[in-house]
Amino acid sequence: MQITNSKNLFEKAQRFIPGGVNSPVRAFRAVGGDPIFIQKAEGAHIFDEDGNAYIELINSWGPMILGHNHPMIREAVIKAMENGTSFGAPTAKEVEIAELITSMVPSVEKVRMVNSGTEATMSAIRVARGFTGRDKFIKMEGHYHGHGDSFLISAGSGAITMGNPDSPGVTKGTAKDTLLAPYNDLNAIEALLAANPGEIAAIILEPVPGNMGLVTPKEGYLEGLRKICDREGIILIFDEVMTGFRLAKGGAQELFGVTPDMTTLGKIIGGGLPVGAYGGKKEIMDFVSPAGPVYQAGTLSGNPIAMAAGLTMLNYLNEHPEVYEALNSIGSQIVTGIKNSLIKLGLNYTLNHLGSMYSLFFTDKEVFDFASAKHSNTALFGKYFQAMLQKGIYLAPSQFESLFLSTSLSHDLIDQILQANESALKEIH
Repeated sequence: MQITNSKNLFEKAQRFIPGGVNSPVRAFRAVGGDPIFIQKAEGAHIFDEDGNAYIELINSWGPMILGHNHPMIREAVIKAMENGTSFGAPTAKEVEIAELITSMVPSVEKVRMVNSGTEATMSAIRVARGFTGRDKFIKMEGHYHGHGDSFLISAGSGAITMGNPDSPGVTKGTAKDTLLAPYNDLNAIEALLAANPGEIAAIILEPVPGNMGLVTPKEGYLEGLRKICDREGIILIFDEVMTGFRLAKGGAQELFGVTPDMTTLGKIIGGGLPVGAYGGKKEIMDFVSPAGPVYQAGTLSGNPIAMAAGLTMLNYLNEHPEVYEALNSIGSQIVTGIKNSLIKLGLNYTLNHLGSMYSLFFTDKEVFDFASAKHSNTALFGKYFQAMLQKGIYLAPSQFESLFLSTSLSHDLIDQILQANESALKEIH
């Protein structure tokens, strides 16, 4: 496999772009080697600058449920562009997609469009603070809510320790209002509440985290958070940037039957174009300017091209529930095949799976939070990643990222994935 053009591009990129990439995981530092530069994508495949084709299991980190460059989405984008690319003014499609989102997502009575998941989570926390009049919030260790200052916080020595900045440039003043707890641990939440009585505005989490690899909630955990927030007057925020419209039409909250007060969304509601949104109960969202005092704005929010793509995608998902049956079937086939290979080869690794998301952890221990995920052998994962890449399978270049499947994976492609997986596992042992 020749990757000469990608290597040359990466060398040039490093002269003009920090680290040669515009998002850190793309640099391949967690898996070794140089990044592959992508020229185009179609269905289940991506094609690099050297003409190599790969079966791709990331799907732009989630939104390409129907596969890459779907004709329906492409047509909607082209048609929208005929009328212009940006107005900085209201459009009819903003109203249509807002109405559709509120009909699909259980927690959302009103919604505000933004341009990214980071904007959505930053805004949601600001609104929660404004609505409650409290400053602090709880996030879970290993959950990624974008690169806003308040979210780049490490845990310190214990669950009730004030956060310390996890990145230079994040001030201690910002960090002091962010409290951390392990995922799947309600006792840790209670300890934080006891240490900070009446001070916590919100609890934010990925109901099904995908940024420490895929981890699923223990039975009763999400329900327990809902009860705690009701008792304490705390706003419960589900970050469904990854899981929204993927695990079900109404996201993880529909799947698990737990309704948060606010929800952050992204990716899929733009049909793959840059977009984000946050929404929730009417009384909370009416605190957002110009209806209320909490300020948030953006020239490109509700961009007509993104709205056209997202409206097309969401309408399709809303009208074709069989998409989720197909996604779940594809996920089950791949995960079952990988498990069979692990058994056949005598390997005791952990495989977490939910619907069309899964992660293979190179550890024999159960993975249920960030600490247990970190038991994984990341060096071995790097070898596995490179072996799969050489066989034409493009995985997320990090042990701590979920994979996302699409309906474009045919039976033949699934067989290729499973054959490559078994061969790669043999090679690295």
